[in-house]
This record gives sequence, C-alpha cells and structure tokens, in this order.
Amino acid sequence: MNLGNKVVYQIYPKSFQDTNGDGIGDLKGIIEHLDYLKELGVDYLWISPFFVSPQNDNGYDIADYRDIDPMYGTMEDFERLVEEAKKRNIYLMMDMVFNHCSTKHEWFQKALKGDPYYRDFFIFRKGRNGLPPTNWESNFGGSAWNYLPETDEYYLHLFHETQADLNWENPEVRKACCDIVNFWIDKGVKGFRFDVINLISKECYEDDLKGNGKRFYTDGPRIHEFLHELNRETFGKYDDIITVGEMASTTLENSIRYSNPDSEELSMIFNFHHLRIDYPSGNKWEVQPFRFHDLKKNLFMWQREMEKGGGWNALFWYNHDQPRIVSRIGDEDRYRKESAKMLATTIHGLQGTPYIYQGEEIGMTNAHFTDISQYRDIETLNYYTILKQKGKPEEEIYESFRRKSRDNSRTPMQWDDTKNAGFSTGEPWISVISNYKEINTLDREEDDSIFQYYRKLIQLRKTVPVIADGTFEALMEDHDRILAYKRENDSQLLYVFCNYFAEDVDVPYEVPEGCRCIISNYNEDIKPEKLRLRPYEAVMFLKDK
Repeated sequence: MNLGNKVVYQIYPKSFQDTNGDGIGDLKGIIEHLDYLKELGVDYLWISPFFVSPQNDNGYDIADYRDIDPMYGTMEDFERLVEEAKKRNIYLMMDMVFNHCSTKHEWFQKALKGDPYYRDFFIFRKGRNGLPPTNWESNFGGSAWNYLPETDEYYLHLFHETQADLNWENPEVRKACCDIVNFWIDKGVKGFRFDVINLISKECYEDDLKGNGKRFYTDGPRIHEFLHELNRETFGKYDDIITVGEMASTTLENSIRYSNPDSEELSMIFNFHHLRIDYPSGNKWEVQPFRFHDLKKNLFMWQREMEKGGGWNALFWYNHDQPRIVSRIGDEDRYRKESAKMLATTIHGLQGTPYIYQGEEIGMTNAHFTDISQYRDIETLNYYTILKQKGKPEEEIYESFRRKSRDNSRTPMQWDDTKNAGFSTGEPWISVISNYKEINTLDREEDDSIFQYYRKLIQLRKTVPVIADGTFEALMEDHDRILAYKRENDSQLLYVFCNYFAEDVDVPYEVPEGCRCIISNYNEDIKPEKLRLRPYEAVMFLKDK
C-alpha cells in the first residue's frame, strides 16, 4: 500500500453530529456527513473511541471493547457506517486503548473480587510505609497509584484513577487485546490507531529520582516484542490495513523501528516533539509564544531521520488532545484564513501521511471559555485544582486554559449558522464556540475557502507523485521567518515556502527556472522570481525534470 498518497480525517464522535437531540454526537451523525467527507477527499476516518465507557476521559476509559456505547448508537449503526463509508471509498480506523482500561471493565471488577486470573491483568503493588509503591506521577496530575483499602494495595494508573494500567507482561492480556483487534477486523475495519501504545512495557517499579517516572515506562524493554506480536497475530496478516501508534515522549530511534516495514510493527507513528514549542522548560501550563526555530528544527529532524531509517511519519498539527493550531501558531483574528492555509501547506507537502482533525478544514479556533464551569476535560479540571493550590492567580489559570486546554479542540463541529451551529437540536454536552455564525462549512463552495484549499492539497497528494514519494531536503534552516523545504523524486521537484508571521518577507533563495505555482494560499499564480511572501503566505512550486 502507498501510504504517501493517503489522507486520514479524525472524528471526535461526541462533538461531530448529534442526530437524536441529546446533545452528544453519534454514529448516525457521521453517516449523515459521509458525502461531506467524500467531497473533502479523505481515505480513512479515524474515530475516537465510541465503546461502552463511563466517560471519565471521554471514552478513553473503555469498559467493553466489543460493544458500542448506547450514547453513540448500536452495532447495527456501526455496521451501516462501515458499509456506507465503503461505498464512498472511505474506510474506518478504530481507536484502540490498550495501555489501560476502565475500572468498570469486567476484567478489573473481577480482579477486585480476588479472581487470580484477572488480578494478573493489572499491576497491583503494596505500599511503602504508608506511601505509594513509587513516586511516579499520573499524566493527569497527582500520584500514578490508587489505594485500595480492602486489600491494602495500590494499582497503577498512568492516567486517570479510573483508567487502570494493563499488565502486558501477562500473555493472557496480550491475547485478549489481539482478540479484540481481530473482532473489529471481522467487522470490516481497515485501520487502527493505538493510544499511548509505547507505554505498555514497564521496565521496573522504583522511585524516579530524576523525574516523574516516565523513563521507567516509555519505550520500555519489551515494547517492540509486544508490537511485533500484535502485528503478527492480527493486522499483519492483511495487506490493506493501516496502523498508527501514538508515541508519547518517544525517541527517533524507537520511532524508526516502530514504523519501518522490516520491523513488522506499525505503519506509522505520531510523535509530539514539534508541539512542545510553547512549553517553557517542558511546562505545558505556562504561557509562552511558540518558538519558531524549535518548530523547524523538530519538523526537519524527524523528516530527515525517519526517511534515512526507513520509518514513516503521521503528519498532523493537532488532535483531540491539542488546542486548535490556527489559535496556537497562526493568527485567528486578522489572518485566520491565510494562516490556516499556510499551516496546512506545511504539513501536506511533507513526507508522510497527513491527518486532519475535524474542523481544521474550516479553520475552527480555540474555545476561549471564561469560566471553569464551561470545561469538561478531566485533565483541565484536575490542573485547575493543582494550579490553584500552587497559588497561581485565577486569571493566569484561565489564560493558560484558553490557550492549552484539550477542550479547545473538543467543542462541537460548526456546520452552519443555525442554533448550536447545526450540531444538535438539544443542549450540547460542551458549549459551541460563539464564532460559529462566521466560521462554519457554509462557505466551503467558495474558491477562497479553507475547505477548498484543503481539498486541493489532498488532490495534489494523490496526483503529484513527488508529494507522495519524494525525498525531503530542508531549505533556509536558519531563517527566522520562513519555513521552506524541497521534495524530489526521479521525475519531479517540489519547493514549499511558508511565511509564519504577519509581515512581508523576501525569500533569499533562487527557485530554479521552469518551476510553476501549483497552489497559493493567496489564490494567485505566484511567480518564483524574486519571491516576496506576504503575511502568512504559502506557495508550492513544481518542476518536471
């Protein structure tokens, strides 16, 4: 399969389209918009979890991996979704959460009752002198261990306390996960995204005297063995299934191995290094302008090294765990359209497989909530308490959340300018952003719409071979305003130039003769001679050899 000419669209089902008026998106809502997605031109729909769940982490706390949560619909709805998508040459990518499961899952419930078979599905440890087994911190704040007074033990939860980590050292756990994947393959699923999958192999359980515990469970000692086994027993038997791993705090070396076909592990990986460019000293909740040089350095390094090692990148700006990119790096006010298109140009010209998050293709912005009561995300709510306890002023906390809360990308899809942006006839589970009358899909037929620009970028990836299979070369790496690169194959050259700021800038690079403009976010036929980029301008030039 040619991964280079495929494009994936992520749907956060809770916020995509509600069809029964309960304020929560559902599977029928996805079916309702399949023609919209076909018009956009995407190949796969990665749908965030819609399994049975208590929804403490919006579905990433799974209580039953083989059934649909009634809030989203039925198995019949799912089967119809697979069928209707296939008619449009679109295939489904399921979101598999195998590092942990909900404490409401029958596995954990049986473990609590003392069943020795299921106790070994989880990681239970005795405390130390009234303290947890280790000093590891949860990714959502607080200790990574939760105490069970009835047995005087703790269980490990790297995320929320209702998300108990699975014990992948137990072959029965691995078999159970393989059975789940095969169950959905039999349902017609053609893709899998594995949530924080590089955390499943724990090295040891001891205090981390240098950090928060991550070095003892990130890219652990048996991770490649586990992924190879998962591949061999499930999706690896098929030529038409794609996979992607979410790799938290991973390394280049491991990522190459995860995604190199010779390893027989995964098709591609998500890394997040290019999205830590506004974390001062690694602190997510501190506010700082993005560091352009660090952004370029990370994007270029991962392009070069993954190509060199035979790995494959999943290309993306954000997902359900990140703020909206036009608010984070672009200019959501004066140059929203221009900066949204420029950012899209950057990603869609690179080597890899692009991912589009719902609403990105119309330039949706951050939510700009003003009160904690508007937030739903468990991480945000936890850190509201933690930051207040640390003495951070409330307005600073809100400013941080307005920029960085995960809820910024989880607000309802803005379909039109009617009540609730056409998302629901009921009260949405989270507020619709107030700008929905100006930002929605109604303008998508206009030539200069962000939607049409994304559509053209997708078409170019499918029709211009160098975008799908060309090599990568960074250009003007030290320039403090322009991100530029070259792609090349046996028959074509592609040059991409992006201005990341609101001022005009001259391009100190001589574009070869014979290049022609194939896309411009100013909707003009740009000439490559003496190139000068306007605010947030982006352009691609193509040359046939």
